[in-house]
Amino acid sequence: MSTNLDLHDLSVFDLAAKLAAGHVSSVEVTQHFLNRVKSEQLGAFLAVDADVSLAQAKAADLRLAAGERTPLLGVPLAHKDVFVTRDFATTAGSNMLANYRSPFDATVVSKLAQAGMVSLGKLNCDEFAMGSGNENSAYFPAKNPWDTSRIPGGSSGGSAAAVAARLIPAATGTDTGGSIRQPASLSGITGIKPTYGRCSRYGMVAFASSLDQAGPMARSALDCALLLSAMAGPDLDRDSTSLDMPAVDYATDLIASHPNKQGDSAPKHPLKGLKIGLPKQFFRAGCAPDVLRAVRSALAEYEKLGATLIEVDLPLTELSIPVYYVIAPAEASSNLSRFDGVRYGHRAANYTDLTDMYKKSRSEGFGDEATRRIMIGAYVLSHGYYDAYYLKAQKIRRLIAQDFQTAFTHCDIIAGPVSPTVAWKIGDKKADPVANYLADIYTLSSSLAGLPGMSVPAGFGEGGMPVGLQLIGNYFKEAQLLGAAHQFQMATDWHLRQPEGSV
Repeated sequence: MSTNLDLHDLSVFDLAAKLAAGHVSSVEVTQHFLNRVKSEQLGAFLAVDADVSLAQAKAADLRLAAGERTPLLGVPLAHKDVFVTRDFATTAGSNMLANYRSPFDATVVSKLAQAGMVSLGKLNCDEFAMGSGNENSAYFPAKNPWDTSRIPGGSSGGSAAAVAARLIPAATGTDTGGSIRQPASLSGITGIKPTYGRCSRYGMVAFASSLDQAGPMARSALDCALLLSAMAGPDLDRDSTSLDMPAVDYATDLIASHPNKQGDSAPKHPLKGLKIGLPKQFFRAGCAPDVLRAVRSALAEYEKLGATLIEVDLPLTELSIPVYYVIAPAEASSNLSRFDGVRYGHRAANYTDLTDMYKKSRSEGFGDEATRRIMIGAYVLSHGYYDAYYLKAQKIRRLIAQDFQTAFTHCDIIAGPVSPTVAWKIGDKKADPVANYLADIYTLSSSLAGLPGMSVPAGFGEGGMPVGLQLIGNYFKEAQLLGAAHQFQMATDWHLRQPEGSV
């Protein structure tokens, strides 16, 4: 066996097939990607340990040699640095957790390891997953491989940049208000946030507990389906928000619909009967013309595939920003209070008493954005303001969820832009937090409702930068979303495009 120099151009599905057929070993594949990671200049990785990765690859090869065949066995990936891992440090992109080593793996990490995937390390992210551009990482910003002067999106920016640059075939991410879908869109890859509770939050460093959800990021819907099949499933003993629903095989139907599986019998209109709702609030002047052109072109392709487009109404879309930025900081203020320098987390070297230690440890450990959200959260939860802000935001959240249910009486899937613009230049919005918050206008409402959503590469906009099409489904309709995305990707090649000279 010899290492194929084009291994990094293969999808998760194709890599797994080569491994299963014995055309290449997991050690060869892993070493190939480690060599690419070693020379990367995108700031995508925060932790790498070749010895650990190669040991996992050797274990995968032994399983393959014993005749085991599973869809992900021996395929490399990397994890967003908010999933705790025994073999790699977990920092959540923060000085507060610098060099922290967990005694256990997050459930998502352990599930993918059981499926035979090989971890190449930990990926850069905004501090505690708070941000839209990966500029809030305490260490360095990740860069967009399509244009290294631009952000890759956030908070899963390292994950998006690494997959787009072919440093890894797939990655894990987390989505609180759009942090899988938005970087996937801005970096030209595919990403899906499943229904809240589909994937266990056990071992995920918490930001906003009622919103945080894990999901896969890869090049195609099929690759995401393979990963989500392994990641999802109940974890009731360790995560009280985990859904008591069995794991689902999202990939088999997609594999069966490949042209080489169907031959001439493939239907000409595979999405006939599918109704796609277009919220009028997503197609107004706030969205850049280049983004709208790409999105409308993608929707025209869906019509060719047999889908019907209808207009729907999500009247409370604009309220999703103030609602989210009351609820999420409130939960962050509560979750991050555990980092006090006593049990774990950064402790200041010099202090006079306990109160002084708290102040200095937190001031030194937390970055500006984390501090900002902790302060906002503490304010809205304080006596006299809880009813006026937090309770009212929760009531509006319920109304936003009801708007979606009303829309779904008219359509099967909701579609629109992921982000109002393509990726912006690094530093352009650093001094304006509100401008960063507004970048999530199209993703926040579905997160507040706990609905599944995904970003699918749909073309390019200003400066040759990627544009993603957002697909939102009703609860537990991940299979329908992945199927619709898969059919689109069999008819187009946007997901196959890759940046040049990024490594």
